Amino acid sequence: MRGSIWAQSPERVIGLGGAIPWDHPGDQRRFKRVTLGTTIVMGRATFDSVGKPLPKRRNIVVTSRPLVMETVETARSVREAVERAGEAPLWFIGGARIYEEAMAYVDVLDVTYVPDHVLAAGAVHAPLIDEAIFEAGPLLEHEDEPGLTRREYRRRPPED
Repeated sequence: MRGSIWAQSPERVIGLGGAIPWDHPGDQRRFKRVTLGTTIVMGRATFDSVGKPLPKRRNIVVTSRPLVMETVETARSVREAVERAGEAPLWFIGGARIYEEAMAYVDVLDVTYVPDHVLAAGAVHAPLIDEAIFEAGPLLEHEDEPGLTRREYRRRPPED
């Protein structure tokens, strides 16, 4: 299984100023539960904003600059990160460029919808989801955070 997981505002914002522009602890708990024990792939800016490797996960950072940390692997591209992960469950966790490039490799998009409006200049946006490629599942109430909803999109099978 390969997937991308993110939360977005009504404007599709996923980040602002190197941070997530809202605080929903229940969504953070769910993110942790879903990604524990898996391989996570992130871009260098996302890694820098988190500030450390996420524990109990294999961390791969896509970067062209050296990064020397025993608990973090690096890859020069999304493709290389996918190859390094092999058959292990893998989640792409940001940022926008990584999500966009990962669309070619993922089976699942796990999207949380937050009600917080973010209209600031410089905001970072989630990629558009091509529903010809990904089928939208039902809109569900977020099990860990009242007021949030979430939806999984699954890659449609190839047409014969």
